[in-house]
This record gives sequence, structure tokens and C-alpha cells, in this order.
Amino acid sequence: MAQQIAPFLEGGESPIDAAIARRLLSEALSQGGDSADLYFEYRSTADYLFEEERVKTLGAGITLGLGVRVMSGDATGYAYCESLDESVMRRTAKMAGQIASGQNIVGIQSFTSAKIPSHYPVSQNSFDTLASEKLALLRRADAAARKFDSKISKVQCSFSEEIREILLFTSGGAMFSDIQPLVRFGVSVVAQDGNHRQTGSSGGGGRVGMEFFHTHTPESYATEAARIAIAMLDAKEAPAGPMEVVLAAGDSGILLHEAIGHGLEADFNRKETSNYSGRLGTRVASELCTIIDDGTVSQSRGSINVDDEGNVGTSNLLIEKGILRSYMHDSLSAKHFKVPPSGNGRRQSFRHSPMPRMTNTYLVAGTHDPEEIIRSVKRGVFANRFSGGQVNISNGDFVFSLTESYLIEDGKITAPLKGVNLIGNGPNVLTQVSMVGTDFKASDGMWTCGKEGQSVPVGVGTPTLKIESITV
Repeated sequence: MAQQIAPFLEGGESPIDAAIARRLLSEALSQGGDSADLYFEYRSTADYLFEEERVKTLGAGITLGLGVRVMSGDATGYAYCESLDESVMRRTAKMAGQIASGQNIVGIQSFTSAKIPSHYPVSQNSFDTLASEKLALLRRADAAARKFDSKISKVQCSFSEEIREILLFTSGGAMFSDIQPLVRFGVSVVAQDGNHRQTGSSGGGGRVGMEFFHTHTPESYATEAARIAIAMLDAKEAPAGPMEVVLAAGDSGILLHEAIGHGLEADFNRKETSNYSGRLGTRVASELCTIIDDGTVSQSRGSINVDDEGNVGTSNLLIEKGILRSYMHDSLSAKHFKVPPSGNGRRQSFRHSPMPRMTNTYLVAGTHDPEEIIRSVKRGVFANRFSGGQVNISNGDFVFSLTESYLIEDGKITAPLKGVNLIGNGPNVLTQVSMVGTDFKASDGMWTCGKEGQSVPVGVGTPTLKIESITV
């Protein structure tokens, strides 16, 4: 058997095959342990920035390395190296084994190459496309934003691409490989009218190729960014206090992701530091709320054919009509809870150990007409776009900033608002959901999730929904 990582080791001095993997795993488990795995990664990235009608920066990079993990009971040893020289890799494997040595001496099973699904087919790889074609997309976006309104005073357009190849071997005999493309396109603008300045941004992408831009044009992102900036020029100060809030379809999913999703990651529940610990099978939300985490969405930014432990990506029902059904698991938490891994073991790179992470987290569509939801509000806030926020995972308390929001008066969207922050508690917000729209929308291609110093790409989404009370 001569399995190799391709293409970056073709003709190289250190092809990775089953024999090398077996030697490394034997070294990792030489001090004892329950199991071990090898995570080889090659990543190529490129970034293009177009600002003030000229190319501002071009950057590219390549990383390559191996992460070795040894597990013994609840102890985990992890070490990595940035070399594929076998002597270096053997020292790395030995170091990981010394960190988590144990009494068990396990054998290395024969490797079987697993067949995995394909959730991100690409017909035109961005790395096979000339840089001039990518710069042409940025120029088109720049021109469209400036054309939208004479008040647009500054435009910044960006294009980033990544190809990530992983190869995994486990002491249990599994072997997995995957090639993960990632493209992100963004437009940010500044609108100015006298002393008034407002910003707007828009973007998208996912695990896609250049064919993505046949249906998602640079002009559409530029126009949306400019629309937001112009609309917010006339924004007035936000009201304050507890109010009804309508979350728009799409971007509002980031509130769901941060304020609720992290609390459903199983490591927090294994350590009993989440508000949802010990609550499986109980009501934690309005019966209108069904929430899933789905790593199988075609070409979505957070999708995975296989997670970073070798478990196939799946669709996980987390909350069903308000009842907590499951957590998101990696192998360690799955063993603790005596359930199968859910395909949520993710890591930023070979330098990091995997942990439970979200993929694409959604609130499922309901039965209410979105316009009916707006009409039901006497006085409240319509939250259309979010920027960032802070969340206390242990109890779900959050503060989120809005980049585009409007006042709702007598069932109608009226004045744009500025300086709007939403303050609340994620688990409590779920119980306050009183209407859920039919208009589910994914906000895809832009979001990156941070946890314990690791960042991974994710997708979010939600229909329009009404929350009875959030502090504005």
C-alpha cells in the first residue's frame, strides 16, 4: 500500500504511506495509551486587497505539518512538527506519547481507506485561475460600489482563497483524506455626507470555485454594502430598554451561533460549565424552535466531508420543538457520554488538538409570514445585520452590536437606527421566541468562529423571528 498525500509530496523525499504511519503510531503508543492518531495537513492560501481603485496588497502562504495525539483515559498528549522528515516526526510522536502515557498497550490495526461523501464539488478551482481574473472581480465590485451613490467615499474589496488537504491515520486502523477549498469575497465601503460617516459591508463565498461568481456577482455584494452605508447615514439614536425585537433572516443566525450554539458543544457539557449541562430531554426553548448543526450542506463555508478526527460530517438535531435532543461531540466527549461522535471534532490546523465545534448552525423555518411578524410589533427594533458580540458561554449572557437596524412603529419599519446593542441571555432568548418565519436564509461565506484560541470557518442561518423582549 503506497497511499500518499498529493500533490504536495509528489516526487518529495518523504512520501507518507501506511508503513511510515504505522511506525509513527507505534512510537506514539510506546509509553502506553488507549489510542493515537496522526493528522497531516497541507494548506495553501492567497489574499488580494483592492483599495482606493488600486491593488493594495497581494499575499500568499503555504503551511505543512503533522499533529500527533495520544489519548489515555481523560488525558490527552499533543505535539506537532513542521517537517515531514521521519526522524523529526518520530520525535514528535514520542513527545505526544510521553505527555499522555498510560498502562494500556494497544496494537496498531491494519489501515482501511474510508470512503467519504463529497459536499463541495468544484469545477473551477480558484488556484487554477489567473490572478488577473480575480483582480477583475475586485475592480468590478469597486466600480459598482462607487456608481451606487456619489456619497460613497471609500471602497475596499477583498478576495481570499485557501486549499487545505488533510490525511489522517488512527491506531484503530482508519485512514481518511480530504481536500477542502475555501473562497471568501468581501466589500466594505464608507459613505459620507458632510460630517456624517457610515460604513457598510457585504460578502460571501464558501467551499466553492470560481463558478460561484456566475450567480453571486461582485456587483451584488458591492451594491449591498453601499446600500447599507447610505441607509445608515440618516440613522438616529437607538431607543433603550426592553423591547420586542425582530431578527431578520440570514445574518441573525450569528446570534444563535454565539449565544446558544457554543453552549451545546459537548466539551462544555462534559465539564458541566454550560447552561445546558444535564438538560437533555428537557424543554430549553420555545416550541417554535428547532435547531440543527449540519456539516453536510453543499458547498457551505462550515461544511466538512470528514471532521478533523476522521468522522464523517453529519446533520445533528440539537433542539427539536424546544426540547434539547443532543450536543455536538468530538471523540473524547462522545466516549464520555457513551454516544457516537457527531462529526464535530474540528481544529484550526495541525498545530491544534481537535475539540467540539459547530459547522453550519441553523434555526429551522416556521409557519409565519415575515410581513405578519413585522405587523405584530407595536414598537420595537428590526435587526437586519450584525457585526460582533461577546458571550459568556457558562450562562449564555451576550452583548451584540448591530450594523443595520430599524425602528418598528405600529407594524411598520421606519427610521434607521445607529449605535444599537442587544443585551440578553441566549437560553432565555430562545424561550422568548413567539413567531418564526417561513423565509429561512443562510448567511454563508463570511463567518469565522473563535474558541480557545482556535478559529474555524462556519455557516449560520435563520428565518425571520420575533423575540418578545431583549434589552436594547
